[in-house]
Parts: sequence; C-alpha cells; structure tokens
Amino acid sequence: MRNWLRRIRGAVGMGVTWAAGWAPLGAILGFFTISTGVASFGSVPLWIAATSAFLGASGFLCGIAFSTVLGITEGRREFDQMSLPRFAGWGAIGGFLVGGLLVTLSASWGGAPNLFDFLVNMGVVGLLGAGSSAGSLALARRAEGLRSLKAGEDDFDVGLTEGDERGVLSR
Repeated sequence: MRNWLRRIRGAVGMGVTWAAGWAPLGAILGFFTISTGVASFGSVPLWIAATSAFLGASGFLCGIAFSTVLGITEGRREFDQMSLPRFAGWGAIGGFLVGGLLVTLSASWGGAPNLFDFLVNMGVVGLLGAGSSAGSLALARRAEGLRSLKAGEDDFDVGLTEGDERGVLSR
C-alpha cells in the first residue's frame, strides 16, 4: 500500500511540475495567436489566461500519463539505466494519449474536430511531452549525481599509503 501511495505522489508531482512549465508556454502561445491575428477573442487577457490554463492542465494530465506509462514499461530501472531517447519516447506517447483524449473531449462538447485540429493538438502535446520527459530525466540524473557527491564528501581515502601520497603530491 505504501509503495502505491509513493507512486501516486510521484505521478501527481510530475504532473504539477509539468503544469508549472507548460502554463507559461500557454500564455506565450495565447499572446502569439492574438497578436498575429490567428485567433480573435473579445478580451485579450482572458484569452491568454485561458490558453495558459489549458496548456497547464494538459501538462498536468500528460505528466501523470507519462508517469503511468513509465511505471508500467520501465518497472524498477534506475535513471542511469534508461536512455534519453527512450525516455523521451515514453513522454511523447503519454503526450499523444493526452492529446487524443483532449480532442475526443472537445468533440463531445461541440462539433466534430477536423484532422488539422487533431494533428496539431496531438503533435504539440506529444512534442511537449517528449521534451518535458527528457528534461525530467536530465534533472533526475543531475540530482542523483549531486546526491552521490554529497554522500561521498568525506571519502577521500583511495587506498594510498603515506609514501604514495607524498610521491603523488610532489610531482
């Protein structure tokens, strides 16, 4: 039971982290679509907030989906045993799943989506998922390396005798 709670907490943490990274991208995207005339909306700040909230929620769902896919496929592997492209692939798969879910939900709320909406939504969320998962692995490896450096701060004994140490230092 305790292991499941840790996994759920990790998945929610991954979702929150991805949401925090994706929400500012949504605000930038909202501003870009308004300023270029791609979208026209009555209130510019409301549109920017809406796109930010939408991409933030997508990031949250995608982070949870990625954690679930990773837990199922990679099992108990350590971070140093996973390749970056494979990790990014699992993030892209999680993004495609969430992108497909979002398109399906938007179709059920009003109107049939066209192929362009489907591909753009799944593509953007899939690419963001791949990038976020690669960034997550890089950060996890960095944190793991820093943790191992901290743990070994006092371990300077490498098996040299006093005479060997003087010989090494005198060069």
